[in-house]
Amino acid sequence: MIPFLDLKAINQQYQKELKEACARVIDSGWYIMGNELAAFEQEFAAYCGTKYCIGVANGLDALTLTLRAWKEMGKLQDGDEVIVQANTYIASVLAITENNLKPVLVEPDTCTYNLTADNIRQAITSKTKVILPVHLYGLISPMEEILDVAKEHKLLVLEDCAQSHGAMLGVKKCGNLGDAAGFSFYPGKNLGALGDAGAITTNDKELADVISAIRNYGSVEKYLNKFKGVNSRLDEIQAAMLRVKLTHLENDVYKRKIIANNYSKKIKNSHIKLPTYICDKSHVFHLYVIQVENREEFIEYCENRHISLGVHYPTAPHHQDALKELQYANLPLTENLHQKVVSLPISPTLTESDMSYIIDTINKYKPL
Repeated sequence: MIPFLDLKAINQQYQKELKEACARVIDSGWYIMGNELAAFEQEFAAYCGTKYCIGVANGLDALTLTLRAWKEMGKLQDGDEVIVQANTYIASVLAITENNLKPVLVEPDTCTYNLTADNIRQAITSKTKVILPVHLYGLISPMEEILDVAKEHKLLVLEDCAQSHGAMLGVKKCGNLGDAAGFSFYPGKNLGALGDAGAITTNDKELADVISAIRNYGSVEKYLNKFKGVNSRLDEIQAAMLRVKLTHLENDVYKRKIIANNYSKKIKNSHIKLPTYICDKSHVFHLYVIQVENREEFIEYCENRHISLGVHYPTAPHHQDALKELQYANLPLTENLHQKVVSLPISPTLTESDMSYIIDTINKYKPL
């Protein structure tokens, strides 16, 4: 079986470096909020081009704590609205509801899967305070247009960069385009830890200081707690793992792009809708997502031929039991996408022969 994503193979490439980094932390005797975290925060901020990076426990916390910090700073209050695309993963929405803010779900562009400035404009009300563009599947959102809308209406912009590490708009990387950005380093991400991990990037010193306190029990110095904080700290082991893998990120993305370009050039099947993108630095291909009618039939066809696929995501957030308050939403484009999207294997360790086999198998697919 060709796996959808072989994490063991990915990490085996860097096994020696990862084990050395882990041993360095064990031997240091310092396991929380130490030199590895400080070094990773500095290195990842430099990579993104931002002044500040704050390591946290996971990607959901990265979004949640940023919104929470803006509340502490008086920029948001309960009931304010946050615009987000309806086809995102539920985490983007949970960060909003966790802060007693109101998610406003809007339809995405059906080709890029991302927010559009026009759909944002139609959703803005007097209660709108934040735009939360998700760079879904690794493709940068149309940030120039989004930032123009934000400036016109005096809105905050929080990038969800969980899937887009390293993606660029012009000369700027994601994470350095809005007021702040949340990253996930879940093991399956392009920059993946060996456990849960996340980070926030920003150029706003006050925001960085508030988030740094909130993630550590609200403490501004030991035993002095300014905020009702939480425990959401990126630990030393994961920070050390991420420092190793950050040095290989660009090469891994390059390999993903080779696979994506091969898929796009060589898959020729009228029953398959390929993703729309420009071959530049704006897409890092965390996922290569196609659309197909009769998805379950297609998945069964591929699995019977030893190809494992992914579905991102089978159920839209507004159809989840956890978000019953959003089930009123009329989002036909989103619902249609969630019924058709399928993700092909795009691991940087995918072999050329496996890639060719996948392409050949898909080209032979005919619906029953």
